[in-house]
Amino acid sequence: MATLKWYQVHAWRLSQHGLSPRFSSQDAVSAVARTAGIQAQVLSAAELAVCTRVEGLSPRDVKAAIFQDHTLVRTWAMRATLHLLPARELPLYVAARDWQQTANWSKYFAEFGLSSAQQDAFLLAIPHVLEQGSLTRLQLADAVARHTGIMRLRDLILSSSWGTPLKPSAYRGDLCLGPGQGKTVTFMNPRGWIDTWQPIEPKQALQEIASRYLRAYGPATANDFAFWWGCGKTLAKNLFQSMKEELEEVEVEGWRAFALRATLPHIQSIEATEQIHLLPLFDAYTIGVPRDCEPLLAQAYKRQVFNLQGWTFAVVLVNGSIQGVWHTQIRRAHIVIKVNLFSSSTPSLRKGIEAEAQRLGHLFEKRILLEYT
Repeated sequence: MATLKWYQVHAWRLSQHGLSPRFSSQDAVSAVARTAGIQAQVLSAAELAVCTRVEGLSPRDVKAAIFQDHTLVRTWAMRATLHLLPARELPLYVAARDWQQTANWSKYFAEFGLSSAQQDAFLLAIPHVLEQGSLTRLQLADAVARHTGIMRLRDLILSSSWGTPLKPSAYRGDLCLGPGQGKTVTFMNPRGWIDTWQPIEPKQALQEIASRYLRAYGPATANDFAFWWGCGKTLAKNLFQSMKEELEEVEVEGWRAFALRATLPHIQSIEATEQIHLLPLFDAYTIGVPRDCEPLLAQAYKRQVFNLQGWTFAVVLVNGSIQGVWHTQIRRAHIVIKVNLFSSSTPSLRKGIEAEAQRLGHLFEKRILLEYT
């Protein structure tokens, strides 16, 4: 069994996430690919998460990649939550999700009174009506009802502001979020943006997703992957077992997990990093790394980072471990950044936080006032 030190694991994860060093290319797609997706329930936070990883990138560049260039797609993915994914990799995520294996969706539609034939008609109608371009939820509901002649589908689509009835279409690759019309969400069909949609065997696709997860967030356990992907623990355990030739169990100062065998030489040879970062709400690093390890986050402060309502707060990352939280108050002429550290600060820590705050000021294009609480 290989042995590792926590400083090696932290340094490896930071490098894989484009946090130390940051990616030098202004390519938002590569940054999203390397992290295996960026959570985008709050789009502004997702934009900031990408910019945090890429030098010279602005939130406007990220928006352009999604809504103009269509190189990024915002859709439901891991844990049934909205994520940014590279459009070219959408077929991989669709195959790995393999929504048809989820009997709960058929049950969900049946509870709404839809027969199997009506369910099929609904799913086939979504990509067809979206051929005319982006539609609001109301426009989509009306169009689907007209196309199928099943009026109750209109009520189904409008029944949940969270978009639950539309998630199976997203998992099939037939629907994603489009540009907003004011505060109104729109939906589009992303398949037209992908030159060749190569079918991938679901098990192979899921193994590739697990490899990407371990490359960005490992070492990790099967349970860690199950939480991140949003699947059952038994499925994750069997998945890791099917990949046993690629994995190696490691011990990190008493904590056991798995790493990709191919990455171990890099992890073992990486040098310790002295880096401070201000990561935004719902950042991929905060969500994806195993969260029950004291060296990552002291459990006494867990609820200050992850609350019981599913909120993931913006964090102060010190050499790869979470050492505080922060939030902003936006004013007309400036932004106040309030930092709450979990332990006493040092001059070097404050200097690093100040540098990160100034970087945020450039991204927000506003003057920054820094306060400690």
